Amino acid sequence: MSQALAQSERSGQYGAVIYLDLDNFKPLNDQHGHLAGDMLLQAVARRLEHCIREQDTVARLGGDEFVVLLVNVAENLENATILATQVAERILRDLSKRYVLILEEHGKASHQVEHFCSASLGMTLFPPCELDGEMILQRADHAMYQAKSGGRNQLRIADVGS
Repeated sequence: MSQALAQSERSGQYGAVIYLDLDNFKPLNDQHGHLAGDMLLQAVARRLEHCIREQDTVARLGGDEFVVLLVNVAENLENATILATQVAERILRDLSKRYVLILEEHGKASHQVEHFCSASLGMTLFPPCELDGEMILQRADHAMYQAKSGGRNQLRIADVGS
């Protein structure tokens, strides 16, 4: 995060943080075990990586929470919001597609599990002059909880500086 903030300051461009939590993760873990949950998390990470550019970052914070860090999005807030929202909407769309997990027993495929898993996303943008990475993450996290309480499988955008 500190590198992204420094890069934003040097480039004069806005960045964005998308904080996400999987909506239907616990039932998979409870019904099919932690191996299935781990396989789902890996599949989610791969899908997230396909939604972003090479210079952006995906990180798993723990459990079923991830953060996507977009750098050098645009020079003004309006364009940065449009572009970051497009990425977030692609993430929502891609994560809500069907997952097929092949579970193994004794080193051999034993059965296949189909799972649908949406995500609740909170997003905030940060201007080139912002230096408080912790506050940026808190804004995105708060927006994610608003998305969850608003019905899940949606995006909420926090105001810059709120």
